[in-house]
Amino acid sequence: MTPLNATLKTERHPPAWFLWVSERAPHSYALIFWLLSLVLFAKPLSSLASLSFHDELASHVLLIPLISAFLIYLERKRIFRAPSYCPSLGLPLLLTALALRILLPPALSSLEPSARLSVLAALIVLTWIAGFLWFYGTSAFQAAIFPLLFLFLMSPLPAVLSSHLIVALQRGSAAACYALFRLIGVPVIRNGFQFSLPGCEIEVAEQCSGIHSALSLFIAGLLAEYALLPGAWKRVWFTLFIFPIAMFKNAVRIVTIAWLGIYVNPAFFHGPLHRQGGLPFSFLALALMAALLWLLRRPAMFRRARQS
Repeated sequence: MTPLNATLKTERHPPAWFLWVSERAPHSYALIFWLLSLVLFAKPLSSLASLSFHDELASHVLLIPLISAFLIYLERKRIFRAPSYCPSLGLPLLLTALALRILLPPALSSLEPSARLSVLAALIVLTWIAGFLWFYGTSAFQAAIFPLLFLFLMSPLPAVLSSHLIVALQRGSAAACYALFRLIGVPVIRNGFQFSLPGCEIEVAEQCSGIHSALSLFIAGLLAEYALLPGAWKRVWFTLFIFPIAMFKNAVRIVTIAWLGIYVNPAFFHGPLHRQGGLPFSFLALALMAALLWLLRRPAMFRRARQS
């Protein structure tokens, strides 16, 4: 017969301190890994920080990892519900990122600085994702896939890509401007990006393309669809409408300033509304995005109402 004391001894649970340490071990290892990555990528991270402060098109770069970390923190109970080490996936991905970190810099020397920095930023994100996979496993990765992929927005736009994007925004804004001028009855003759109006001529120049506000709307739109839209297809449709909304907002701003300059006071062409008046028109874009979100959410809302 087994003594009662021996039975009780074998059924004892691990000490509370052991459970506390074991639960937090992945976080400790991940923190050490992240700090080591900061040392490994110290130079490109410093360049990214400098670019964020000096380039308007990269002003969001430093905010991206903070937003991603905040999203992971908000969903921490779901993401870290059952962490498990997964070196079989994390380690090969990490070794690939480290190998590229060592081998690519000589090949990248021929690229212009923004393209080179964009590739290095993508390698930083790839390294962080590899560490996340290693220390938390595939289930945690799937639960945190949006905040992790969101980190790729740390990569600044290469000059070639940004120039193509600016031209696309100019074309879209110019087409929308022409339609709005015709709609409100302003006599207009269009020649590419230039418009002949009563008593003046205007041009949708590069600085009028609205690329900075378009990028801000794109980031805000991604966050909004992640928080509010169920279903991958609805998110795809919403994403596709972000840049057309940005073009329409930019066209409304140009047409408004032109109309005020023609029919109210020519000072509007060079006044505060032209130089720093983007905020009221940004509210228009946000309102249009909110309306689109509402329309895309309606079927799901009706379906839930029928089920209840």
